Amino acid sequence: MYEILFAIIFLILGIFLIAFSSKIAVKHSAILATALGVSPLIIGLSLVSIGTDLPEIFNSIISCSLGHGDIDVGDSVGSDLTQLTLVFGLLPIICGSFKVDRREIIVLGGCEILSLIVIYAIVEKGYFTRLNALIMVGSLVIYLIIISRVTKESILERVDLMEKIETTRSKPFHIMIASLGFIGVAIGAYAIVQSIITLSSVLDVHEYIISFFIASLGTSLPELVVDINAIRNKHYKIAIGDIVGSCIVDSTLSIGIGQVLFPQAVSAEIAIPTILYTLLVSFIVFVMVALRKKMDKKAGIIFISLYLISYIFLFLMIWV
Repeated sequence: MYEILFAIIFLILGIFLIAFSSKIAVKHSAILATALGVSPLIIGLSLVSIGTDLPEIFNSIISCSLGHGDIDVGDSVGSDLTQLTLVFGLLPIICGSFKVDRREIIVLGGCEILSLIVIYAIVEKGYFTRLNALIMVGSLVIYLIIISRVTKESILERVDLMEKIETTRSKPFHIMIASLGFIGVAIGAYAIVQSIITLSSVLDVHEYIISFFIASLGTSLPELVVDINAIRNKHYKIAIGDIVGSCIVDSTLSIGIGQVLFPQAVSAEIAIPTILYTLLVSFIVFVMVALRKKMDKKAGIIFISLYLISYIFLFLMIWV
């Protein structure tokens, strides 16, 4: 009993630490890059590709280094589903309706669906090789080139907002704080992975299931606060770019980086149903938003319902 309690406490503390630390690491890294004269577009793409997904990236590396590839895949795919349904669906319910650029959502959605198809093709075999993990990580570069051509305006707008942050501190100060942020992310990720391993062993529930339904929820919800703030300030494209861009990174860099360093086997019989469901839901979300060109409460309720339906898989995986 105490073992379960301590594991849950460490899981919660790890999620809070990783969420807090990743914001610090991203913020001060971006300020430092600006001070060093790095191109605003490069900074913006880095924020989209890495900044919002530091928790999943570190979880991937640490879980694979410890020989638990299912935690890597479960967290990344679960984050995809959580952000596209629960987080995206809550935005219009909390902030009200907002318009969506059809061209942007089609391009972003196309990249996300393609990346999920690649995940399915690899996981179906039951293992990662270093080569297919490298292909998965490398595909992010292609997606970013495509995305940058379509969403350049919103990427630069995001950097513009970042540059308005007070930057009077010295470069060494930002290096130090960013470093502390990355260390905090690493510690938080390690706590999360160890907690999942413990809970899986004590409760006799597969690591993939805990990662997909619990860890992914914890690492995704902090983004909801950022996106709500963006919507309320009428930065709609930034919020959408954060959500879908984060999903694309989860499906490429986040899931693949740990496998590049430490290739692992994956429990295909458990992972495949959730990947197929995430793929189906992604298609429904992007088609619906592209056709309607807006997000409102009706769409929000449908998306959240799609998230809750996924818990049927939880029931089937544990009790059937």
